Amino acid sequence: MEPNLPFLQIRNLRMRGAGAIDLSAARGECICILGKSGSGKSVFLRLVADLDPGEGTVTLDGVERKTLSGPQWRRRVVYQAAEPAWWAPTVAAHFPDDTHARLGGWMEEIGLSPGLLDTEIPRLSTGERQRLALLRSLAREPAVLLLDEPTASLDTESTLVVEALLARRLAQGLTILMVTHSREQAARIGQRRFEMADGQLRRMP
Repeated sequence: MEPNLPFLQIRNLRMRGAGAIDLSAARGECICILGKSGSGKSVFLRLVADLDPGEGTVTLDGVERKTLSGPQWRRRVVYQAAEPAWWAPTVAAHFPDDTHARLGGWMEEIGLSPGLLDTEIPRLSTGERQRLALLRSLAREPAVLLLDEPTASLDTESTLVVEALLARRLAQGLTILMVTHSREQAARIGQRRFEMADGQLRRMP
């Protein structure tokens, strides 16, 4: 990365006909995005991930998104939806084979039993699925993680455990853009906070 340039740089990003968004993030920074339902927070994350059609420029570590294929970009910039999809019968089948030896330790980090690895997805609680989806995203070793309400189904204790895990990954250089409805959560983990309104981001104190 060139000196003084942000790690993730977003310029004039917008859906056709909507307002443009500019945002930059440093390596190891967490930016929290708040706002009313329907204000465009999730759409913004999907635009950054190149999952929805839009306009604008996104650059990661000096490399423009348009120079990479969609799959190449999304290996480095991982989007996790508020309700992540599951496509295989059991938990373990959703993780790369080379991560299985470490999965048990990762699960214990966020209060899950390693025995859940062989559990069928429909038998998991919503909170278990949400935490496992986060581990699945982290297992891909992204440079940037786009999180849409990653703790919405968790109690306070579990939420704090997940935030501690994210803080450890931030210290290792992961960059996070996170949508949350909780101002308390944004204050705890976000180095900067923005509010989405009318398709625009406004810096919060």
